[in-house]
Amino acid sequence: MTHPLKKTLHTISILCLIILFFGCSNHNNNKNDHQVFRYNEHSNIASLDPAFARTPQTIWPTNQLFNGLVQLDDSLNIKPDVAKSWIINDSTSTYTFTLRSDVYFHKNDVFGNINTRKVVASDFTYSFDRLTSPALASPGSWVLKAVKSYHAENDSTFIIQLKKPFPAFLGLLSMRYCSVVPKEAIEFYGNDFRSNPVGTGPFQFKMWEENVKLVLRKNSNYFEKDENGENLPYLEAIAITFLPDKQSEFLQFAQGKIDFMSGLDNSYKDEIITTTGKLQPKYKTTTNLISAPYLNTEYLGFFMGTNSTEVQSPLLRQAINYGFDREKMVTYLRNGMGIPAINGFIPKGLPGFDAIKGYNYNPEKARELIEQYKLESGNANPRVTIGTNSQYLDVCEYIQRELEKLGVEIDINVMPPSTLRQMKSSGKLDIFRASWVADYPDAENYLSLFYSPNFTPNGPNYTHYKNTTFDSLYVKAQQISEINDRKILYTKMDSIVIADAPIVPLYYDMAVRFVSKKISGLGINPQNFLVLKRVKKEK
Repeated sequence: MTHPLKKTLHTISILCLIILFFGCSNHNNNKNDHQVFRYNEHSNIASLDPAFARTPQTIWPTNQLFNGLVQLDDSLNIKPDVAKSWIINDSTSTYTFTLRSDVYFHKNDVFGNINTRKVVASDFTYSFDRLTSPALASPGSWVLKAVKSYHAENDSTFIIQLKKPFPAFLGLLSMRYCSVVPKEAIEFYGNDFRSNPVGTGPFQFKMWEENVKLVLRKNSNYFEKDENGENLPYLEAIAITFLPDKQSEFLQFAQGKIDFMSGLDNSYKDEIITTTGKLQPKYKTTTNLISAPYLNTEYLGFFMGTNSTEVQSPLLRQAINYGFDREKMVTYLRNGMGIPAINGFIPKGLPGFDAIKGYNYNPEKARELIEQYKLESGNANPRVTIGTNSQYLDVCEYIQRELEKLGVEIDINVMPPSTLRQMKSSGKLDIFRASWVADYPDAENYLSLFYSPNFTPNGPNYTHYKNTTFDSLYVKAQQISEINDRKILYTKMDSIVIADAPIVPLYYDMAVRFVSKKISGLGINPQNFLVLKRVKKEK
């Protein structure tokens, strides 16, 4: 048991931190403010347990608290994390990881008088057992679906064998779901581990007043160092607030009360950036704009199981693809913050992206295809309905106006996001607006949407598209470990999808960050993950 005096001092120290970070005085006048990185999360965080890190609002703080076997750099290269090296035996699909010997769990009373202990290979066995346990019901249990077995050979060696080859597997292991957690903390806190996380990351948990504020403090035992041998992280703390309104978040950033803001909302986009995607002049002295391709393809999907003759016709599907100007759409509706989807379904940032010729704006070709459809079908007045939510209504209305000029009537059915997801999954929408954000950095993640065994509800094939040549190439690609060889097959598969047109690619998204000029070391990556261990803040 912990000595009562020690517990009292610990409680006093936390209260002092709360006063330091969130006191009544303006924190910008606080001499320690340069040691604290502040941001707002406008969506609530349901859990700080990495087994439930399904959404960006949960992934961001858990990225600071936990580590896995491997990690990704900003270019999506696989890098060592708790595992310092690994060997892959292609013939048996076996991965042998050698662990670092200097990784410790965050200090916590669950470890008794020693307050912490070293991470060993059996901790990963425990963590993976927990992740796949039906009792936990983690939304991330699927990441180990391809795994046949795993075990700790000794304290420093962890071995995973797959059921069959899966070249993207290392990328899956970089997901926050695969973080290492201590058995002691899980057994002590039980379901309350969600609000009492104990990990190995560069920052450790200090306090959380749900929907109000969350404080993480520097982990002085963190194992990573920078290129000069200096211990990471540089910051002393992270302070997160929970203003739900994006306009209020923007005002907090403009006033210097938070250090960065992610994304571009319609409520403030014209205030902060120009129509060409540059910072407005009045923000140039205080703000840096950072943008990069984001692994997210925005698209319209056709449900191929429908009885609609319009949707069933490849002529009309291709006509819709040709019938609107994606360049103009991105420029005027997204202030240039996006990449027009004139290639394939694979977005910029992944191998295979720039090898596909997709649909450019060609109204003459679209009109020709529409007339051919009318002639062959006998339907003189083609009409389709697009299901969307309010966030993308402007995009759908733009497509509606453009297609109606060419002779296709478009109805728009606006619904709540939850209803859209449910109807899309159940095949109740002939055409639906959707996004696909990569779970892991491999183009297979995108192409899985068109593999016929993945028809919903058994997988992510919401369109119920089927092509036997595509399916055979998809299976063949899983047998190839060399990415350049896989890229050739990925390109062929993407070309087949574009030609058959079960989808209308709209644009490839951009990750956009507005960052205070006091901040350095905050990069950006195609998954838009927040990594703060290398961030510094000026006084």
